[in-house]
Amino acid sequence: MQDPFSQGNRPRRRRNLLLRLDSWLDSTLWGAGSGLGETWEEITIFFRRFRVRGTKRVVVEIMGEGLTLGTAGFVLLLALALPAFDATYGNWRAQDDFAVTFLDRYGNEIGHRGIIHEDSVPVDALPDHLVKAVLGTEDRRFFEHYGIDFVGLARAMGENARAGSVVQGGSTLTQQLAKNIFLSNERTIERKIKEAFLAIWLEANLSKKEILGLYLDRAYMGGGTFGIAAASQFYFGKPVTDVTLAESALLAGLFKAPARYAPHNNLPAARARANQVLTNIVQGGLMTEGQVIGARRNPASVIDRGTKDAPDYFLDWAFEEVQRIAGNFPEHSLIVRTTIDLDLQKAAEDALEFDLRQSGASFDVTQGAVVLIENGGAVRAMVGGRDYGESQFNRATKALRQPGSSFKGFVYATAMENGFTPDSVISDAPITWNGWSPRNYTRGYSGSVNLTTALAKSLNTVPVRLARDHLGTDRIAETAQRMGVQTPVRTDKTMPLGTSEITVMDMATGYATFPAGGMQANRHGITQILNYRGEVLFDHGRDASKPERAISEEAAVSMNTMMAQIPEWGTARRAKLDGIRTAGKTGTSQSYRDAWFIGYTGNFTAAVWYGNDNFTATNNMTGGSLPAMTFKRLMDFAHHGIDLRPIPGVEPEAPAAVDAKSPQTAEAGEARPVRQRALSREGTRILRQMVESFGIDEAERPEGELAELRDRIDGGDL
Repeated sequence: MQDPFSQGNRPRRRRNLLLRLDSWLDSTLWGAGSGLGETWEEITIFFRRFRVRGTKRVVVEIMGEGLTLGTAGFVLLLALALPAFDATYGNWRAQDDFAVTFLDRYGNEIGHRGIIHEDSVPVDALPDHLVKAVLGTEDRRFFEHYGIDFVGLARAMGENARAGSVVQGGSTLTQQLAKNIFLSNERTIERKIKEAFLAIWLEANLSKKEILGLYLDRAYMGGGTFGIAAASQFYFGKPVTDVTLAESALLAGLFKAPARYAPHNNLPAARARANQVLTNIVQGGLMTEGQVIGARRNPASVIDRGTKDAPDYFLDWAFEEVQRIAGNFPEHSLIVRTTIDLDLQKAAEDALEFDLRQSGASFDVTQGAVVLIENGGAVRAMVGGRDYGESQFNRATKALRQPGSSFKGFVYATAMENGFTPDSVISDAPITWNGWSPRNYTRGYSGSVNLTTALAKSLNTVPVRLARDHLGTDRIAETAQRMGVQTPVRTDKTMPLGTSEITVMDMATGYATFPAGGMQANRHGITQILNYRGEVLFDHGRDASKPERAISEEAAVSMNTMMAQIPEWGTARRAKLDGIRTAGKTGTSQSYRDAWFIGYTGNFTAAVWYGNDNFTATNNMTGGSLPAMTFKRLMDFAHHGIDLRPIPGVEPEAPAAVDAKSPQTAEAGEARPVRQRALSREGTRILRQMVESFGIDEAERPEGELAELRDRIDGGDL
């Protein structure tokens, strides 16, 4: 029989168990806390021995704060370094594999790119006085620093402060190499930070001799030459191993400003610079005055190379295209036939320089870029900046700038693709989109307007309303990409007014879709790539992808009819050509930092940009001013003596005879250049018939070569 009292003992035992557990927890926690307190007291007593008072405490506190800030700074530097090191991935020495000779559209040699290995001389084989001349001028402490020379930087800052201007640079030779290989010449803090990190990376991965050798092989030396070995052959007609001290000083002086000191352009300036190099050698303790006195008294002479300039910005871009196309070819010593037309190239350079010289100061603008594309996709001219010798940064292909209202061409093209017409009416009235309220340039509103008027007057509220209520920014971005804009386009609410940065090349490519009837422009700078045995390795007409339709033909015709009004009575009246129908769009970015005009005829499309490298504002310059004037100057030349093609959907004008020195074609007392036609139109017709019928066997000529011959005949250049 079960004990009745056992039932009552179980709760008591359970309570006792819980009490013991609670007691154990309390004692354990108290013991742990007491132990930690005693340990902390012992630590405190120990560190009291190191406690400082008075002035010493101030130093310790500063050191402690410095350690904290230093740790935070290290984390920040690491975050900044990661984007810089991205540039080192892949084969960054790839251009060493290529030796390319470039020809223009007619087969004339125009320049070289790439490093030819047998012409690249090891540092140990160079004359000692040449190495001393370079280091004495560019980086006297080259073998003592680790990429960044803080001593030299402090000295340069002191000299600049005393002089009240920049008379010395603080960049090391390694930093200059990092810029030449991985970066551009843009004057931004971001670029300088990347340059510093990449200099340290180069020092960690290459020996000093390798860094010096790469610098001497990669630097631009004027006259279209890269590398000191090529410069020695170009200026003196001798191997770099044979140069004298006077010639070494002249070569070393080119690194600072190759355009300014190139001896074939300005021999007195080059010799004065060489004399300064000799002074630098002596001041650096590398040679004595007695050792350099002979070079001072007998300065170097150079070969007469004339004044013909190479289209260097175009060649840089074409070289990148060669690397992309021929990367997997079995051989990299190549001859490349390009699309460049040197007459049009010079006209583009002259137009840019003339307008900068005449109006640059009044508009507070220092740089510009131009791209000219013949309808069909061939790039006929490219100007990437005012002076290649001063800055090799190609503003036509690499600079990302806000296109402003010129981006509206893609907005309206999207609208035409989605049921709108030039006569569609939309409200020009105040609008707010997620807290953003864009206004028109005039601060006024026109009420209900058709799209032609809205585009011609560059109203801002209309494209924003189209994007918000009817199209969506994603659809506009897709249209721009189909039309040839390769730069990623941001799709935020401000995108319809051109706040997403785009290159000049992309804007020219996109607008070239309109005169092509909606087909992609198929831009290209290379027609053929051959080896030195004459074998055609690449032919654009045969091997390149065929252009696809970007927008419908109806949409293209609608855009052409609207854009043809802009030079007539819209914002681009200064871009109107005499007797030739012209279409296009102006653009001005925020705070007047960028001014654009992108226009086209039935023959050519051209994009013109003006601005400043440091992104400072211009003096109220708009796209309808200097850019439109440069466009007209270039296009006047480009259309002389050629058969005019109509813009699809736009009635052509009868060309009027214009005196080259009339007020309509001359400004500031200068006549516009005239492109002479070598053959009459009748002669062109007869020669063309001969080519097509029996004069040339097409089976024996490469497709690209025959196409170029036809172009020359049609253009009257034969």
